[in-house]
Amino acid sequence: MCGIAGFISQDRFEALREALPEAVQALAHRGPDASGLYFDQAAGLGLGHRRLSIIDLTDAGRQPMTTEDGRFVLSYNGEIYNFRELRAELEKRGERFFSESDTEVLLKALRAYGPACLSRLSGMFALSLWDRDERSLLLALDRAGKKPLYYAHGGASMAFASELSALRAFPGVCQDIDPAALGLYLHYQYVPAPYSIYAGVKKLAPGSFALLKNGRLTETDYWAPPAPRPAPNISEEEAEEELHRLIGLAVADRLVADVPVGALLSGGIDSSLVVAAMRRAAGGRVRTFSIGFSEKGYDEAPHAKKVAAHLGTEHTELYVSPKDALDVVPRLPDIYSEPFADSSGIPTFLVSRLARGSVTVALSGDGGDEQFAGYVRYASIAALAGALSRVPLPVRLVGAAALRLFPAPWVHRFYRPFRPHLPQRFQVENFPDKWNKLTAVVGQKGLAELYRMTVAVFSPSEVALLTGKAPVASVFEESFAESAAWPALFRLLHADRRTYLPGAMLTKVDRASMAVALEVRVPLLDHRITAFAASLPESLLLRRGVGKYIARRVLARDLPAHLFERPKMGFGVPVAAWLKTGLKPLLTDHLASDRIRREGVFDPGFVSRLVSEHLEGRDNHAHRLWALLMWEMWRDRWMKAT
Repeated sequence: MCGIAGFISQDRFEALREALPEAVQALAHRGPDASGLYFDQAAGLGLGHRRLSIIDLTDAGRQPMTTEDGRFVLSYNGEIYNFRELRAELEKRGERFFSESDTEVLLKALRAYGPACLSRLSGMFALSLWDRDERSLLLALDRAGKKPLYYAHGGASMAFASELSALRAFPGVCQDIDPAALGLYLHYQYVPAPYSIYAGVKKLAPGSFALLKNGRLTETDYWAPPAPRPAPNISEEEAEEELHRLIGLAVADRLVADVPVGALLSGGIDSSLVVAAMRRAAGGRVRTFSIGFSEKGYDEAPHAKKVAAHLGTEHTELYVSPKDALDVVPRLPDIYSEPFADSSGIPTFLVSRLARGSVTVALSGDGGDEQFAGYVRYASIAALAGALSRVPLPVRLVGAAALRLFPAPWVHRFYRPFRPHLPQRFQVENFPDKWNKLTAVVGQKGLAELYRMTVAVFSPSEVALLTGKAPVASVFEESFAESAAWPALFRLLHADRRTYLPGAMLTKVDRASMAVALEVRVPLLDHRITAFAASLPESLLLRRGVGKYIARRVLARDLPAHLFERPKMGFGVPVAAWLKTGLKPLLTDHLASDRIRREGVFDPGFVSRLVSEHLEGRDNHAHRLWALLMWEMWRDRWMKAT
C-alpha cells in the first residue's frame, strides 16, 4: 500500500515541481518505507510516490517505475493479487522482468494492453501512468473504489493525489468549499464521488479511468456493479459450495505478501468467514486482532475471542477506555482530510493501530453486508416498500396529511408519561424524529425516498434549513434510476454498492488503517464474489427477515451457530453519551451560537436547538451533532489559513 501524487502543467511546471516533494511528504503515513520522484520537464510532468513495502521489499520494487525504454512511468497505490498469472502470460509474449514486484507486472501489462487490462486486474489500486510518446496521463481506480484518488483539472493542467492533504500542497488547488458537496456531506455523512469538499477537485469514481491527452480529459467506466441475474434452479447446496470455494480463493490470493499478515476479527459473520478461510489456506496459526469497549452494547470483543478460540488463531485483544477513544477525536480531521462523520472510524483506527504492532497486512470482512444483504434495514425497507405499494398513493397522501395534524412535540408530550410502563418494544428512543419519519414514510412516493429517510443524517429539508439550500442530486439518485426495473432488495444493494460502500465504509477503512501504515485487504469484495452474489436469488440472501442466509450456511461449516447467530451490533462507539460527557466541551465550543453565526455557514438557531435538546435529554441528535462537530473540526484544521 502506498500514496501517490503528481501533476502535469507546462505553464506552472516550476511552481508545481517545487511543491511535489511537500505533497509526497504529506503521504508519508501511507508509505513510510521509501519515497521517489520523477520529472519530465519537457512535458511539464511530475510523479511522486510513498512506499509501504509489501511485495518484493528490495529497491527493485521502488516507484515511480519506468519501463526499460523510458516511455512508460507508473506510480500506483495498491496490490494486484493475480500479478503472477499476468506475469506468466506476459513472459509468453517475450516480456522480461527484473523484479518480483506486482508493480512491474502492472506497468508492463498496461504497456501491452492499455486501459483494457484494467478489467483483468484482481486487486485494489489507484494508479497514474505516464506515456511519454503519446504525452498522455492515465488515472484509474479499482472496481469497488477501495483506494482513493483526487484530482483537479483545468485546461491542459492537472494535479492529483491519494488524499486531499497532499493535493493541498499544490499552489492554487483546494481553496474554496463546494456548497453542493457540503450539502451532500450533511445529508449522507460523507462526500460522494465525483464530488470533493473543494470546488474544482473531484474524486475518481470506482471502476473508472481518466485519460488526459492533448489537453482534453475523458472519463470512462470500465466496470459497474453487475445487475441481478439469478441463476435458474441453483440449489442451496450448490450455492453454498460455490461461495465457500470463491471465499477460499479470494482469501488465498490476499495472503500473498513478503511481510506478516493477520486479520481484523470482530466475531461477526463476515470477519469470521474470512478468518476461517485464512485458517484453511495458511495451514499454520493465523494472527487475529480485536478491540473491546466497556460500554454495554458496543463490545464485540468477547464474541471475537470465542471465534478465535474455536478457530485456533493467535488472538490479541485490547480493551479501550473512553479516554483512549476520545483521544483519537482530535486526530480525525488529519486522518480523513475531508469532512467525514462515520464515528466507527474511531474503533477502526484503534484496531488498525493494535494490528500494526504485529503485522503489516490485515484482512477484514468489509463488504459482506453489501454483497449478501446483511444490514437490518434491507429487510425492513423491502417489506415496508412492498406493503406501501399495495396502498394507492392518494390514500397514503391523505394519511400523511392526517398524521401531520398531530405535531411530533405534541404527540411526544402525550407519550412520555406512559413510556416507562410500556413493553420494551414500545420504548421508542428519539420519538419526535421517528414520528416525523413515520409521517413522511406514509406519504413517500418511491423506494429511493423511503431508503433516503433510513440512511440520511439530515433530511433534504433539514439541510435546506441549515444551509439555505437542499442537497443536489447525486449518485444516490442515479443508482435508483438505473435499477428501476429490479426487485426492491437488489435496488437497495445496488444503491449501497455505489454510494455507502465506497463513500463511507471503504473510505473509513482506508484512511484509518493507512494512518498507521497498515494495509487492509477486503476479500469479500473480490470481483468474482460480487458476480456470484448477483447470480443468487433473493431467497438465498434474505430469508424470513434475516440477511446473509447463504453466508451463514458457509460459515456453519467452520463454526457452531451459537458463535455467530446473534443480533447485528455494528462497529460503533457510544457517541450519544460521549457528547454529554467527555466530548461536551468540544461540542459546546465548536457549535456555540456566536461561532456558528460568525462563520455564516449554518443557521445558528437550528444548531442551537439540536445541541440543547440533546444535552438536556429531550432528544437524541447524536448523528447530526457528530456530523456538525466533524465539519467544524475539519474547518478549523484545514480552512483557517485560507
